[in-house]
Amino acid sequence: MSSRALRITLCVAFLSPIAAPVFAETDNAANAMTMPMMAKGLLLPDMDPRAGRMLFASKGCVLCHSVNGVGGMDAAALDASIMDNPMNPFDFFASMWLGSEAMVALQRDELGGQIELTGQEIADITAFVHDPDEQAKFSMADVPAQISALMSKMEDGD
Repeated sequence: MSSRALRITLCVAFLSPIAAPVFAETDNAANAMTMPMMAKGLLLPDMDPRAGRMLFASKGCVLCHSVNGVGGMDAAALDASIMDNPMNPFDFFASMWLGSEAMVALQRDELGGQIELTGQEIADITAFVHDPDEQAKFSMADVPAQISALMSKMEDGD
C-alpha cells in the first residue's frame, strides 16, 4: 500500500461514524447517499410502515404488545389511535429506551434472547405503530408460526 493510500485510509478511519459510511463500499453507504438530510451530518431513513408491520410480527414485538387487538397484553398496546399525532419519532425511541431493561428481560424469558434491531428496522416499526391504515391490515396471518406458537404457549400460562 502506498503512503498516500495509507494516509487516506487512516483519515477515513478517524472520520466520525456518521461520515464514515459515505466512504464504505457497502449497501449501507449507497442507502445513506439516498436518504434526506435532517441536519448537518444526519440522515433520516425512509420509514416503511408495511415493512414495520412484518417486523412487528416476525421480531416478536407482538408477543407483548398488541395492535388491533392482536398480540400480547404484557406491555402497552401500540394502536395508532392512541399515539400522539403528530409524534416526533425520537420521542417514541426514547420511550423504548426507558423501557429497554424490562423489554430485554421479557425477550430473554419469552424468546430466549434479546431482539436485535437495526436503525432501519426501528424506523419501520415506528412507522407501523403510527400508521392506522397499515395497522388495519394487521392480523394473526402476519405472525410467523414460531411466534404464534409462543403466543399460544403464553396464553396457556406455560
